[in-house]
Amino acid sequence: MSEVAIKAEGLTKQYFIGSRQRQHDTVRDLLADVLATPFRRAANLLRGRATGAADLDRSIFALKDVSFEVARGEVLGIIGRNGAGKSTLLKILSRITEPTAGHAEIHGRIGSLLEVGTGFHPELTGRENIYLNGAILGMSRTDLDRQFDEIVGFAEVDEFIDTPVKHYSSGMYLRLAFAVAAHLEPETLLVDEVLAVGDVKFQRKCIGKMEDVANEGRTVLFVSHNLGSIRQLCDTCILLHGGRIRARGTPDEVIRRYVTAGAQSSNADVTPDRTSQRSGTGEGRIGRCSVLNAAGVNDSCLGIGEPFRLRLEISLSAGKDPIVAGFEVKQMDGLQVLNLRSDGQGISFELDGASERHVIEIEVPGLPLYPGTYAIEPWFAFKNGRRIDHLHEALTVSFEPRGHFESERMIQSGRGVVLVDCQWQLEKTETT
Repeated sequence: MSEVAIKAEGLTKQYFIGSRQRQHDTVRDLLADVLATPFRRAANLLRGRATGAADLDRSIFALKDVSFEVARGEVLGIIGRNGAGKSTLLKILSRITEPTAGHAEIHGRIGSLLEVGTGFHPELTGRENIYLNGAILGMSRTDLDRQFDEIVGFAEVDEFIDTPVKHYSSGMYLRLAFAVAAHLEPETLLVDEVLAVGDVKFQRKCIGKMEDVANEGRTVLFVSHNLGSIRQLCDTCILLHGGRIRARGTPDEVIRRYVTAGAQSSNADVTPDRTSQRSGTGEGRIGRCSVLNAAGVNDSCLGIGEPFRLRLEISLSAGKDPIVAGFEVKQMDGLQVLNLRSDGQGISFELDGASERHVIEIEVPGLPLYPGTYAIEPWFAFKNGRRIDHLHEALTVSFEPRGHFESERMIQSGRGVVLVDCQWQLEKTETT
């Protein structure tokens, strides 16, 4: 049996955008459309609808020349920003879509969970869908009978197992879909960012099951924005950016490169089109935010306990009431660690011009946090409590052991949140 579970060579996926695809009822319609295309393009050019023929057939590459191997029994994490090509890669490996160029070799049965209920037939019951998915994977009726109770118990859908899945809630759909994908014993399991849909209890349950799958020697490809889960589960990690592999190595190495690049790009102007990462009344705006190290330089990697400054450029469109400012610090899994605010120290600010831009600098003596990557979310509000603007996950900063905390044997990532510098001593007592 091959020691390589997946081998991808030059995988490329190109999508054409900007032109509607026409449906043809007959071959005659198809031929007529082909013959008319040059004249239609010329007419569009004359009307100013395009500047050139290339604009009429614009294309993007979701993947570009992606090559890698995954060993049997390896747990590979795939990370990257939205649009990096992660889901496209898994769809190609799952044979849902074909690559434009390149090929992939997959050895053994493959199970995939790319979105809630992938592969389920809505008119069939939960029981029927379990047996249908098992048959597709090539499992025998005996094997399915053996796994059935465990699948239903994991999914917690005992009462509804004979109900058509079209009547399931999204949570029930998700639980059953994951249970089927994880329990039907595929040699390779592909999991996209679906765990974020469930509640915290179910997410932990899924992580535990994926650890069991990995410990059984099966291969797992895991796409996630939850960097903590990537660290916990994966042996190796790939960073995708712009459809290309930018890094491969241990999870810590690749995550460090990912967050460093993200922090460097985020320590710049926060553009108005990032509305999906804002909340507040909209009566003002944070125009730019950055983290400055002790030397006054933008920095996305700080030492544990090292002082830094958070610089916010803000503007207020209306109102003359005093404002307060602050920032939240969160782990990459969303757990809030700190919420530091000026009014907690009795400090508020009077703006001398509603339409002018102001700068607030927050001097932070240092955060005693365990090594790792954290999100910083700045905000400001009226003193009466009405939050004006809040930038969610605006900056990512990693804290590293340096100086006094430099020994890796002293502290390790993921072993806690707050790091307290205690005094330790040993006293000898007389025995009686």
